[in-house]
Amino acid sequence: MTFAPSFIDVPGWAHIYSGKVRDLYSPLTGPDDRVLVVASDRISAYDFVLSSEIPDKGRVLTQLSLWWFEQLAEVPNHVLSTDVPAEVAGRAMICRKLEMFPVECIARGYLTGSGLLEYRSSGTVCSLPLPSGLVDGSRLEPAVFTPSAKAAVGDHDENIAYDDVVATVGAPVAEELRRLTLAIYGRAEEIARSRGIILADTKVEFGLSTDGQITLGDEVLTPDSSRFWDAALYAPGQAQPSFDKQFVRDWLTSEASGWDKSSTPPELPAEIIEKTRGRYIEAYERLTGLTFA
Repeated sequence: MTFAPSFIDVPGWAHIYSGKVRDLYSPLTGPDDRVLVVASDRISAYDFVLSSEIPDKGRVLTQLSLWWFEQLAEVPNHVLSTDVPAEVAGRAMICRKLEMFPVECIARGYLTGSGLLEYRSSGTVCSLPLPSGLVDGSRLEPAVFTPSAKAAVGDHDENIAYDDVVATVGAPVAEELRRLTLAIYGRAEEIARSRGIILADTKVEFGLSTDGQITLGDEVLTPDSSRFWDAALYAPGQAQPSFDKQFVRDWLTSEASGWDKSSTPPELPAEIIEKTRGRYIEAYERLTGLTFA
């Protein structure tokens, strides 16, 4: 896939990198141990960045991440300031530069998605054996750590076993990544449940700060990085209604889109864009108790 996103010119900052959703900037003056992280309105699905954008999505992701960082204050994170240029106000954070670990740290409290596919094939998830008889949406008690290897933009992340994490970052770091990931999931799952939302799984990323501390980076517990389900509608044995881009995935794989999953995806209809925006905002408001402005 050719990926050439547009990005905002930000006074005082030089664009250095674009991911699927976020753009990174380096300061033109002052300390170079900082990075400006800007969340765009881009949306990705099936490892493609779509040509259509979801209005306000970047602001929702940023504001929700900041709220979660506050709830998880016991875990060191990369945020330094939200005093950012007006051009990116509400969708940007000034953060510590981190040396990111090449591992996606995933905690699963429920069986679904790629984990369900592996389970149906082998009875395992990331080589972890699970009990027999589980179905789509079954709760996993306790939650499990199911890492994946980071892929370049446009490629697929690959599920890996815990031993692969040990081989990549060493046993002490691997154990701390697992501990922190499951602790974050456990805390967030309790908070979400108290608000009528099930946190099925979540992906977090960590890096080393300049003083050698393992630090939570990127986004945290957003609809882009997590599966949130409505607890009132939860019914194991089927796909669960979710507060994320499921409207986008469902439309792309429907006959209406005509997409073959290998070519560039088509533009999204206005109805799908608006419904997706609504679900992101609903997740923010139900989780935080705040009104999205």
